[in-house]
Amino acid sequence: MVFLRCEAVRWVDDEPQPGLVEVRFTDAHRQQWTFIDKWPVFSGEDLHPGSSYPVKVGILCDVLASGSSSGTADTVKISVAPWGLESLDGRIEFEVRADQLTTS
Repeated sequence: MVFLRCEAVRWVDDEPQPGLVEVRFTDAHRQQWTFIDKWPVFSGEDLHPGSSYPVKVGILCDVLASGSSSGTADTVKISVAPWGLESLDGRIEFEVRADQLTTS
């Protein structure tokens, strides 16, 4: 399994249970992306309103291709579709730096 390293930046709401968090990451093009979903969707520690944010978390992802259309070898095209996630802008595919991915 491959995870995209991200940060949970805040608790959004207690409803729907078990609670929503806001998670962000910056892609290979320095564009910041935001997700809001139930906290168990994101790998890492259990989150709650009193957690000390930001908290490092991960998003399960599929690797679609290595290298970018511009030929940069240290980038990877990913999809966050395995958990049914999409960014607040409705995107599910992103180009990220290879060092933003982990297997744990």
